[in-house]
Amino acid sequence: MSKKLWLHSSAILDYKYYVLAIFIKALLIIPLVFSAKEVTLFTYEYLVENFEYTRVHGFSHIQVMFMFTCTLFIVSDFSRYWLHRIMHSIPILWEFHKVHHSAKVLTPITFYRIHPIENLLFGFRYALSAGVVSGVFIYLFGAMIGVVDILGVNIFLFIFSLAGSNLRHSHIKIKYHNVLENLFISPYQHQIHHSSKYPHKNYGGYLAIWDKVFGTIIYSKEVKTIRFGVAVESFQTLSNILFTPFISSYKLLGKYNAK
Repeated sequence: MSKKLWLHSSAILDYKYYVLAIFIKALLIIPLVFSAKEVTLFTYEYLVENFEYTRVHGFSHIQVMFMFTCTLFIVSDFSRYWLHRIMHSIPILWEFHKVHHSAKVLTPITFYRIHPIENLLFGFRYALSAGVVSGVFIYLFGAMIGVVDILGVNIFLFIFSLAGSNLRHSHIKIKYHNVLENLFISPYQHQIHHSSKYPHKNYGGYLAIWDKVFGTIIYSKEVKTIRFGVAVESFQTLSNILFTPFISSYKLLGKYNAK
């Protein structure tokens, strides 16, 4: 990307917010690691108490971990698609998600332009999906799944996410063939999602299957030019990013109550 993009006022705001986001995530995400553990234990205990306990045998540790990783990835991506879509569909939630779409230029740091409320919702989403999947696998395979393994898979998915986000949040138009874009969201497809014209397309995180099945997909070849930024004028400072969504949501609630 050019120097002009890196030094754009929108990018500079991203850099400032990134520093603040480090502290916000430390306060929000670390407790969610423990909540995922609680969901895991609850799921496991529920299955043991309500279903006949029969351990599955015949799989090696590597095979179990492969199945666990794939299952967690698919379940997590599916839940990510729906929460992302809900953030766009419910007006009050859109006020918070709008922060992420307000960037006028995209850099890898734009990935972190996310309001703390959205961070919290997506953190709970992952804690719930990871906890349920982990609980089911511990119920089925027992000691073959351990806390270290679970956290290891989380780290693997985190690295996967970081690498993908760097490509998606940029002005580099990396496209896939239509066949591949039916399976995986290309970086350019996500850039299309960030455009002011197509924010209700391509909700998928990594898999495009959900967009294909639920009718929200748009292919790279269908969009030639993109203009980024939604409600840019509302998010010019750090205080705007943090407090404007609360003010806008309060006003929306007032309108609903007036009806």
